Amino acid sequence: MSPSAGGLVVFLLSVQVIQSQDGWRVKYDQTDVCAAKGSTVYISCDYTHPPRIRPSDIKDRFWFTKVKDGEPVDLRTDSEYSGRVTYGCYSYSESCYLIITDVRESDSAEYKFRFMTNKPGEKYTGSPGVTLCVTGLQVQVRRSDSTWLELTCHSSCVLSDRPGYDWYKNEEIIKRGSSLLVSSGSTDRYSCYFRGSYGQRSPAVYGPQRPSVSVSPSAEMLEGGSVTLTCSADANPAASYTWYKQDGTSDPRLLSKEPQLVFSSIQSSDSGNYSCTAENQLGRKTSDFISIDVKYGPQRPSVSVSPSAEMLEGGSVTLTCSTDANPAASYTWYKEDGTSDPHLLSKEPQLVFSSIQSSDSGRYSCTAENQLGRKTSDFILIPVKYLPQRPSVSVSPSAEILEGDSVTLTCSTDANPAANYTWYKGDGTSDPHLLSEEPQLVFSSIQSSDSGRYSCTAENQLGRKTSDFISIDVKCE
Repeated sequence: MSPSAGGLVVFLLSVQVIQSQDGWRVKYDQTDVCAAKGSTVYISCDYTHPPRIRPSDIKDRFWFTKVKDGEPVDLRTDSEYSGRVTYGCYSYSESCYLIITDVRESDSAEYKFRFMTNKPGEKYTGSPGVTLCVTGLQVQVRRSDSTWLELTCHSSCVLSDRPGYDWYKNEEIIKRGSSLLVSSGSTDRYSCYFRGSYGQRSPAVYGPQRPSVSVSPSAEMLEGGSVTLTCSADANPAASYTWYKQDGTSDPRLLSKEPQLVFSSIQSSDSGNYSCTAENQLGRKTSDFISIDVKYGPQRPSVSVSPSAEMLEGGSVTLTCSTDANPAASYTWYKEDGTSDPHLLSKEPQLVFSSIQSSDSGRYSCTAENQLGRKTSDFILIPVKYLPQRPSVSVSPSAEILEGDSVTLTCSTDANPAANYTWYKGDGTSDPHLLSEEPQLVFSSIQSSDSGRYSCTAENQLGRKTSDFISIDVKCE
């Protein structure tokens, strides 16, 4: 096999090394070999032996890097080199070579040549051997100014004759040289390559792609549960991440500078729109917003009354039950009527009285319920204002009234606010005679002169009503 076959590319320190002893000698053509990862490497040497040994006495020639049980391990038997190693020696010559294809960084080692005769104990190894360094290229990024970035191709080998580099932009060669200037924020991919090499190009450097956001767990989020948002983006160098929450202002609120945003006990206040940014030296991208909807049971409902001013009989009144809940709560209205179980009235958020009546006065409450819970409001008192009904008058005692008896007349009515009372005695004139402004008219010792017709009025700020007349006939003994 010709040593030029397969596009061999190596970079050499071209100092020859000769190892000899009593006529035994190995001369390597180079001491150090630097090769690009994925390329093909060619290492060669010349060997000599004492004149008494004929070429036909040479039994074996091979290359090795490892020693097992005191004996060198032929590279051809090493599984790590399987299918990648070729030996050869030139005809009628004591020059031999080693070819390694598709070199890996793990191939970096010291390679030695060994030959032996068909006589026991006659063998020789050229030591030290040839040091191979397999390098993977890396692009280093440095900010030049606010607009430009400088890319530099870097290898782990120290080369005596540093090769040139080819620069690629999105798979096309755009420049030759050791460095490249690119604009900050570029979305293109840049990589470098040993010029003329058959090895691998460096990994491409590029700004972040638009980040994606994942949520765990992806099922329904319940208040108090643990939720993790993860931001990820394809970028090289690796991106750094920042989390934001949109609060309805022009500038989202910064929350964290980690790839994950963790809620160990998520709350309803954490509901909202979140986004993350991914950034490296080459650029910055922001994810789409993701909406977080935290589910929770109802809070204790509140009850509002409209109008909130004085409620007059016959007016329109609306009671509204409201709570904070997700999913939205359903509502039920109750009126406490003195029994152990309040009376169910409605299953709407609002309880509407288009013409409220005095009988509607009482204590009301509502419940709010969703699949996560149920809460009941405090009771609210509804006092309907109304003018007095026609007063009724009662007489005690109700039997025949004798002069000197104690007699009480009582005036009563239904009114809200409570009514004030006034007693009158009709004496045949147009204006009855005012007697008292108390609910009761008391005669501690009634006289025949007290006989007559009596009436009372009941009055509040909404109106006034007068009772029917009642006749009192006092008998003499």
